[in-house]
Amino acid sequence: MENIFNQAPFQCRMDWGERGVIEASNRGDIIIVVDVLSFSSAITNAVHQGAIVYPFPKTGDIQEFGKLVNAKVCLGRIESQEAGVPSLSAPSFNKSHKGEKFVLSSRNGATCVMASKKDSNILIGCLLNVSSVASVANKIQKEKNLNITVVACGERWNSINGEVRELRPCVEDYLGAGAILKLLEGTKSPEARVCICAFENSRQNLAGLITDSSSGRELAAKGFLGDVTFSLQNDLFKEIPILTKDEKGQVFFVDYLKK
Repeated sequence: MENIFNQAPFQCRMDWGERGVIEASNRGDIIIVVDVLSFSSAITNAVHQGAIVYPFPKTGDIQEFGKLVNAKVCLGRIESQEAGVPSLSAPSFNKSHKGEKFVLSSRNGATCVMASKKDSNILIGCLLNVSSVASVANKIQKEKNLNITVVACGERWNSINGEVRELRPCVEDYLGAGAILKLLEGTKSPEARVCICAFENSRQNLAGLITDSSSGRELAAKGFLGDVTFSLQNDLFKEIPILTKDEKGQVFFVDYLKK
């Protein structure tokens, strides 16, 4: 029986988390990964500043991987702030990092990006580059006659007594996905249309909603309200991060296209 969850026959689809990426990748869709707070926003600013970033999921030995690709390993927000180096904190990347290589890990965005088949068309989107990422996805769609799936990464519930860290849908990624889906061309699934409606009905108070969301309040409580404010800027950048093979075809890093 045909998979009823693939949102066929629509050209533009909306899904959640790592499983959503895997299913879209298996279909051969163009995939736009949305992790507004904070992987997508940090990556977009990093490539805008000219940094080279290797995404790394929360598995394996990140220090060994850093040695393999001769890149600096980004630490947690607080440790990085104390050390004066970039992190998942989106505004922590600046012009001084041009040409430098970094390994950036996250349990949501990086995990989703790296869950795809390695020949997939993986773009990274957020509010910072919403128009540009939609424009490039539309172009690839026309050139290759592919469908597009926008994947909101979501968060993970904290483990309780060793239980699985299950997906926790979050406001900021859903609204970010809706902003991008609104600009995509082609027929849209009901899931995509509802997501767009959520964005359209929230856009007048988008900043307030995301700032007051669980993710926004979590960052504010840790002293990183500036991350939220920075990531809420609409269409600040033209760069579209895209997962790319290195010259040996073995390691994947984030390059970028520019509208």
